[in-house]
Amino acid sequence: MSSTPPERPTYTQPVYRQPEILNQREPFVPPRPVLDMVSGRALDPGTALPVGGLQEQPRSTVYVGPRLIVSMTPDAPKVIKQLQAIANSLGWAATVDSREQSRDLGDDPRAAVPGVIRLNLTVKDKEARQAPDGWILLQNARAKHGLEAMRRVGLDHIVLLRSIDANPFHHPSPFHHPSGVGETMSPAVSSYGVPGSGGRQPVAYAGAAPKRRPNYEIKGRRPVVATLDTGCGDHPWLQHVRRGPRIDDRDIGYVDDESDPELWFDQVGALDGGIDALAGHGTFIAGLIHQACPDADIVTWRIVGSDGPIVESDMIEALRGIAELARRHRDGEDGGMAIDVFTLSMGYYHETPKDALFDPTLYDILRLMGECGVAVVCSAGNDATARPMFPAAFAPWADGVGGVKAQPDVVPVTSVGATNPNGTDALFSNAGPWVRAHAPGAAILSTIPPTFDGGLEPAARIEAYRRIRESIDPDDYANGFGLWSGTSFAAPLFAGRLAAKLVGHMEGDDDRAAAVNRAWRALTQITDMAP
Repeated sequence: MSSTPPERPTYTQPVYRQPEILNQREPFVPPRPVLDMVSGRALDPGTALPVGGLQEQPRSTVYVGPRLIVSMTPDAPKVIKQLQAIANSLGWAATVDSREQSRDLGDDPRAAVPGVIRLNLTVKDKEARQAPDGWILLQNARAKHGLEAMRRVGLDHIVLLRSIDANPFHHPSPFHHPSGVGETMSPAVSSYGVPGSGGRQPVAYAGAAPKRRPNYEIKGRRPVVATLDTGCGDHPWLQHVRRGPRIDDRDIGYVDDESDPELWFDQVGALDGGIDALAGHGTFIAGLIHQACPDADIVTWRIVGSDGPIVESDMIEALRGIAELARRHRDGEDGGMAIDVFTLSMGYYHETPKDALFDPTLYDILRLMGECGVAVVCSAGNDATARPMFPAAFAPWADGVGGVKAQPDVVPVTSVGATNPNGTDALFSNAGPWVRAHAPGAAILSTIPPTFDGGLEPAARIEAYRRIRESIDPDDYANGFGLWSGTSFAAPLFAGRLAAKLVGHMEGDDDRAAAVNRAWRALTQITDMAP
């Protein structure tokens, strides 16, 4: 009898089909304490103010309540005045954020890279009115001035690194009452957050470090992979990582040591002894890039805290600086930096993704990066939904439905879902025609700062023969490695694999056209996308 194992069956269609509306269920809404950190609100489709006949029914999203963002264009001063007039009629004041006051609203000094202006809403003096709300102001402005006039005005969305959590307060339990604007994680999806089933846990790695060749063995320069996440901590594998390059005399993202989640792992409930949900996230990402492409140079910036969340306008501002560095390099200007692959493991769900109201500024920045030959790689999200998450859904959709089409002179965004160790799609991974690639992202091994040692203790410890014996300490990462799960990790692993296709092909011209051609050649080798 043959000992050859039977082939794994392949399925051309699911075992059962659900209505598409069920496949696009509303994602999990962060708990109130998380939203409160950024004045966040959840937009409930059942109660959201509509504009009759002007747009599709809004979907749920989370956003900074008392704020709108306006694209930096020559028309921005006019649009802001229109918004301020409507805010005044509602009993509110709309003022340009103090961080923007020194900037000429009609003449951005970095006009090559789009940006946004923050418009903060407050109640006017000596008046008692409804709490200021960006959605209400925006809808009133659309009704009065039309969609086209307000096309570059939007909510300041809350952007999340969607961690997979086994916390009973985050999935169905006697303690949790789901809200009307977002379902909780199912027990099956939440299982990925349990140590032993894919949740973050220490692990011993006994192999050799990835071999990084010396410069003289590499033809041309090394490919550069950049990330914007929680930064990168110290680790023996990651001594070559460049952290937080500046643009001119300006920092990009956060640079203070006090809030660095790769240094201080317990900032949320600092007396509870636990390792925060996102602490070590960026170090884990850098380790995956290094495993996939040891010969790549890695550059990291920090925009996320140890527990999230961040707001879209802060992310855009950081991306502007990164895009400008890449643009200067490709255009042969001083003060630039080569970036070949850029990976982003965060996103948000837009309330009106199919109509003319969709925010263009974030896409404009990513498109500029693509025009400069930067392959942008984004995680698809961990909410087990087909609802498009952005910026990942800026990828060209496989069915042609999405608003972005593949072009030979622009490197497209690549959206990446996660697979299990056996190669099947991870249950938590978002899905749909907008997800264009997959990579391992469940129970995957990578680097974690070896200084991380939380307050949990082994279940038992004794001393025998002058040696300490104990069960596994569940949050002691002294070995420097751990297991974790999420599309947050599938994306950088894919980015590293893409960079590996560039090694040995980085000599010669490094202008826009040459970089775009290189990136497209690499993409066609590991995806089904084509220019």
